[in-house]
Amino acid sequence: MPINVKNFINSLNLKSKNTDFQDLDHLDGVSISTVCANLYNKPRDDLVMFYFRDGANYASVYTQSKIVSENIKWNLNIKSKKIISLIVNTRNANAFTGPDGYKGLKEIAEEAALQLTKKQTEDEDSPKKILSNQVLFGCTGTIGEKYPTEKIKKNILELIKKIKYTQNKFIWMKAALGIMTTDLQPKIAMEECQIGNKKVKIYGIAKGSGMIFPNMATTLGYIFTDADISNDILNQLLMKNIDTTFNAISCDGDTSTNDMVSIFSTGKVKNSIIKNINDKKIFSFDKALHSVLLNLSKRVVKDGEGATKFITINIVKSKSEKEARVIAFSIANSNLVKTAIAGEDPNWGRIIMAIGKSGVKIDLKKLAISFGGIKIIEKGQIFKNYKENEVANYMKDQSIDISVNLNMGSKSFTAYTMDLTKKYIEINADYRS
Repeated sequence: MPINVKNFINSLNLKSKNTDFQDLDHLDGVSISTVCANLYNKPRDDLVMFYFRDGANYASVYTQSKIVSENIKWNLNIKSKKIISLIVNTRNANAFTGPDGYKGLKEIAEEAALQLTKKQTEDEDSPKKILSNQVLFGCTGTIGEKYPTEKIKKNILELIKKIKYTQNKFIWMKAALGIMTTDLQPKIAMEECQIGNKKVKIYGIAKGSGMIFPNMATTLGYIFTDADISNDILNQLLMKNIDTTFNAISCDGDTSTNDMVSIFSTGKVKNSIIKNINDKKIFSFDKALHSVLLNLSKRVVKDGEGATKFITINIVKSKSEKEARVIAFSIANSNLVKTAIAGEDPNWGRIIMAIGKSGVKIDLKKLAISFGGIKIIEKGQIFKNYKENEVANYMKDQSIDISVNLNMGSKSFTAYTMDLTKKYIEINADYRS
């Protein structure tokens, strides 16, 4: 199945840094295949498989919603220390599908395990028997519709036939396109770094455009590395870095039933064994992982449904990071703030409103607010040299930076969001048409 050319061209035509795609190449230990399982009413890749022929260590964070999809339940029940395959379908979230949805995943996992065991027998000198509990699932799409078990199950063999042991940028692009739903742009990121004296790669893809307010949109993020890192260290690294990346974004304030971010380590680079997250040999990897996660999460916001503005909200000099986070998201999730920015209206009063409704106690006499470095409020008063036309001109930019200085402490938090346009309503009103 060829690349979804329409989506690809759309993404290249958008005037955004999002269109600067990095060239992901081969990452040892990861194989990828994509097919059209006819989950949509149009031909496009909608089913993606990642195959780790020698297994991969892994860690995941999942949605904190109290209603979760069946694939999240399946993944949480996996106790295997190594994963052999990740299978991602679009069009159907497999949420609110009950026992039938879970049973469907079990059937698909059993079929995948059977066919991958045959693949091992054909390709490996020392073939392994693959078990169904070595298969993870990502599902994204509409909630409450019958899970298309048979369509997916009958395409597993085709997925395995199409497995490519050597990857290139086109294969990674097909995978990124294959997991998209309402996204207009594929989301890809990469970094290279060192663990000790060994060079390692970190590659990532993600999807997400609406229902975005992860609490660990439908947000899926998958990170792959050829480093040799244990499950425990991967989990610590992911938990450490998720708060200021995927948990720092909001498009519409809605947390999905399906949010998941996973990292897989193939162990093909024989780096020094890391036993402690504070080991200085892991510092470079830690920094690079954060960069990949932040890159992907920003791309999710920039591709928010109907977005024309990318908004960064910096809360500084707060008493605590928790309070800074609360204020940041009170602003980021305000429809009044987001519509004002969509209309390029320098209505800073809406920022005041959002700070006030956050519930965080502040000293108004210390409050300072600026847009793009242009002072608006200082010491709780309108800045004496404030000129609305300067801010109005700034609001025409595609990237808007809002800074709120509480002058009450030393903690900070940065959130990322987008504006709210008529297009958002159109997309979501027509979502299932």
